[in-house]
Amino acid sequence: MASSSHPSAPCAACKFLRRKCIRGCVFSPYFPPEDPTKFINVHKIFGASNVSKLLNEIAPHQREDAVNSLAYEAEARLKDPVYGCVGAISVLQRQVLRLQKELDATNADLIRFSSNQNTLMTPQIPGSSLQNPNAFPTNYGTYSWDYNQEERG
Repeated sequence: MASSSHPSAPCAACKFLRRKCIRGCVFSPYFPPEDPTKFINVHKIFGASNVSKLLNEIAPHQREDAVNSLAYEAEARLKDPVYGCVGAISVLQRQVLRLQKELDATNADLIRFSSNQNTLMTPQIPGSSLQNPNAFPTNYGTYSWDYNQEERG
């Protein structure tokens, strides 16, 4: 929500521009005196005149979002003059791709681990052709468990 203008203190824009902050100042609701850096960054990148024209041309209910977007882009441009926020977006997209690959690899490891656990838990019956490998064996003499496989797993 836009902050209210302070009658005793000029907004950050008017203070920076060294002018009197009049009632109805287009900058006042969006550049409070407590946060001068926000206006300074926006002014460096876009210029006060351009920001004033932009704010006067858009609907009042859209102005706060516009100022926040301008402030974000200005800060990004100061950090990365060539790419601005597009550079930040690219970094985040690469990070998402890297994390997606890591998640896919981890899920594959989980499936492989789960498959190995199921194999270890299935009794090994030499020469048996049981339809259900989890069924309890009826021939107790040929029942064996492969302990070496369990240790390798």
